[in-house]
Amino acid sequence: MSYCRQEGKDRIIFVTKEDHETPSNAELVADDPNDPYEEHGLILPSGDINWNCPCLGGMASGPCGEQFKSAFSCFHYSTEDVKGSDCVDQFRAMQECMQKYPDLYPQDDDDDEDEKKKPEGLEETAPTETTTTKKEESAS
Repeated sequence: MSYCRQEGKDRIIFVTKEDHETPSNAELVADDPNDPYEEHGLILPSGDINWNCPCLGGMASGPCGEQFKSAFSCFHYSTEDVKGSDCVDQFRAMQECMQKYPDLYPQDDDDDEDEKKKPEGLEETAPTETTTTKKEESAS
């Protein structure tokens, strides 16, 4: 005997072996590409930018959202040979806005941190001739 029960947000369906042996009569409905509540990626089927995409990390709605949208739209629709080369002013405006909100848009200081972590007295060196020769011999 088949039956269903609800446990919180989950619906549990118990079926018999006979239920599985009969073909399904479920009808699949094609997705509506214009459904505003449907999950889409960054670019909508129409080619427009999906500003609600979680992949943007809320950048389109923060205090610099308008500058971000302007720069990103310019890049997306750019037809220059070097894509986005015509968007320097928009990206500069976005960067200037972000610098006003360092708590929301922290600077990426990876280069400075790497140098701070490096122990004193240790410097990167180029491979010596001996090292190169040994590698060539082992490759032969």
